[in-house]
Amino acid sequence: MSAIQIPQDAISADALDGLIEEFVTRDGTDYGFEERSLREKKSAVMTQISRGDAVIVFDPDTESCNIVLKTELAGL
Repeated sequence: MSAIQIPQDAISADALDGLIEEFVTRDGTDYGFEERSLREKKSAVMTQISRGDAVIVFDPDTESCNIVLKTELAGL
């Protein structure tokens, strides 16, 4: 089964904040040469979600949520 897209407003603000924080602090996340604060990283991801450039997905096989670029959604 493929991942299921979850609308941003279908989860609580606290759950969304936690998901974004986990995403930006994940091992292997690279933001280039410029250091950014946690707040800046979270804000950038929230902007991408709000614009529709990134989406929240639920994987029923692993029972976990993730944030992916919309362009990557077709591969899931």
